[in-house]
Amino acid sequence: MRANTGWRVLLAVVAVGFVIWTVTTSNSPDSGRPETSAVSTTGLPAEVAETLTLIGDGGPYPYTRDDSVFMNREGRLPARPRGYWREYTVPTPGASDRGARRIVRGEAGEVYYTGDHYRTFTRLDRGSG
Repeated sequence: MRANTGWRVLLAVVAVGFVIWTVTTSNSPDSGRPETSAVSTTGLPAEVAETLTLIGDGGPYPYTRDDSVFMNREGRLPARPRGYWREYTVPTPGASDRGARRIVRGEAGEVYYTGDHYRTFTRLDRGSG
């Protein structure tokens, strides 16, 4: 009987560990959490690197809403005080408006890209662009 109890405890510990690991490493688009590992701009639209250059230069920006406060209403980025996040348009060739692509930058320099108007985010390397 004691041998069965030991296996049950071990199985419970493994199961709890797996659940914790799954929750803390989930980055699926439906999870609402941004990706935790940063990626380079390779494979992203060329306009991402161009927008990052404009941000690094401090503008001038092609859209009046660029460098405005991003409110993070969707809660997809880490919670920060109002004004922490700023957003910038990534132009979409052929679009008659600003399109859906944005870069969101935090005060500490972290940078996220969204190609689907804030539904999902990809964290970019600080060295990108």
